[in-house]
Amino acid sequence: MDAEYQSLIDAFRAGQKKPEFPSNFDSREYARRLDAQDKLSFLRDSFIIPTKGSLRKKALTGTLPGEHKRVGTLDGEGKRTEQNGSKNSSGNAEDEEPAIYFVGNSLGAQPKSIRTHLDAQLETWASIGVNGHFTSLDNSPLTAWQDMAADCARKSVDLVGAASPSEVIYMNTLTVNLHLMMASFYQPTEKRHKIIVEWKPFPSDYYAITSQLEWHGLNPSTSLVEIHPDDPETQYMSTAHILSVIDEHADGTALLLLPGIQYYTGQLLDVARITAHARARGIPAVGWDLAHAVGNVELALHDWGVDFAVWCTYKYLNAGPGAIAGAFVHQRHHRLRREEDDGEGGANDHDTAGSNNSANNDNNGDRPSGPRYVPRLSGWYGADKATRFDMAKEFRPAEGAHGWQVSNPSAADLACVGAALGLFERAGMRALRDKAVVLTGYLERLLLDLLDRSGVTGRRNEAGEPAFRILTPADPRERGSQLSLLLRPGLLDRVSGRLAEAGVVVDVRKPDVMRVAPVPMYCRFEDVWIFVRELEKALERAIIEHTQTK
Repeated sequence: MDAEYQSLIDAFRAGQKKPEFPSNFDSREYARRLDAQDKLSFLRDSFIIPTKGSLRKKALTGTLPGEHKRVGTLDGEGKRTEQNGSKNSSGNAEDEEPAIYFVGNSLGAQPKSIRTHLDAQLETWASIGVNGHFTSLDNSPLTAWQDMAADCARKSVDLVGAASPSEVIYMNTLTVNLHLMMASFYQPTEKRHKIIVEWKPFPSDYYAITSQLEWHGLNPSTSLVEIHPDDPETQYMSTAHILSVIDEHADGTALLLLPGIQYYTGQLLDVARITAHARARGIPAVGWDLAHAVGNVELALHDWGVDFAVWCTYKYLNAGPGAIAGAFVHQRHHRLRREEDDGEGGANDHDTAGSNNSANNDNNGDRPSGPRYVPRLSGWYGADKATRFDMAKEFRPAEGAHGWQVSNPSAADLACVGAALGLFERAGMRALRDKAVVLTGYLERLLLDLLDRSGVTGRRNEAGEPAFRILTPADPRERGSQLSLLLRPGLLDRVSGRLAEAGVVVDVRKPDVMRVAPVPMYCRFEDVWIFVRELEKALERAIIEHTQTK
């Protein structure tokens, strides 16, 4: 790695908002120079990137984007058919060019190893049937099905900053896991019943949270506290403001539940500081939705004292659409508590969520004998693996977060997650974050330069509005790979349509926001340069057309 590239990493890591770029920064030559210094460039070959031609595909053809090998298609009876020809191509060279895939914050690109892992799972099932639950076959990238979730947890320790694999589990989907965590950690009382959230949570989170309140007979209008932005125009929530809201409502709050990265603006919250402050103010449980954080930024959930966290795996983790989700439960909530443990003072009274819940203490205050544990919505797969098939009535949870499992997880799903996590083991989150801060910083620099130009995109309208502005914080320490662009009213549909025609894939949020995410695992600096060129052309045409229709 050259000193030039390292100096950019250091500058962005230190929080510099506008580090120095050379005079030729806005050139394909410079973008390629950065790519040549990228020590993670090898990872791109581990992914199947859609091509401009494949994005227009209307039917399965038995080919994969950018590959000359046909994989065959299935006929009406489910039989695989071989097809003539050797290329996934229309004969147009431009169709073979890779798309600019800047939507890994919505659905990550497909790792090539996914197919290998799925084929192994299918061969195992076909060959040994039910014995696949307990058998690890030679030459397979997979372990026995019953151990696959634990294997994925092992691969995630460094990814999320867990103390051990026992703090991590893969199961269900994010919203289901959020419900399971709230069932354990949201224990409202007459005094403490509030849940503190941010003003614009992802809708599924909001539905889950409000339904939990209603399940407990509470009214969201009085039990839900929303943290609004310091300035509605920027939509930025300063840490100081978040802490002040916590201070205001701490005495009546049972749960603080925030996103690691706000999905709409891309703002990265200070998880460590906010968690520590909430715990110091006596809030019983602090949880985080890390859908946009895991695989995107460095995390240290155990050291930060987070009670629980949930995340999906189809965004930055690249495990596929609707893939099985992950959860973290801090080890202080793992231990089985016995009668002789009761009466311990200090932090344990606070650290064991739900210790006063009716699941642990009857109305007369009598203590049940034997092991007790954090209350949960239990299922057979959360039972200790050693006794899971004993079919006993007494539930003895598996160690740690694994005890929150409910049902048998999909082996096919876990095969995908395991393949995707293997790439993070190869790369390491620190190296990925190093590249991400420069990649996103370079994108920001090109976008700001675009606004400073004298052409159509640089001119403001009659209301003084620029063609777009960046909602995501300028401080590199307060964002991940995503930049959210707020376009001038009336431009989004036209701009996104033009970009799609050019083979550029981004995420749009009506009415006016475009979320752009150059993911470091498979996106290049040259991709960033091409994207800004295509955005400039799309904006120019959209602005002219919008002006003409007035």
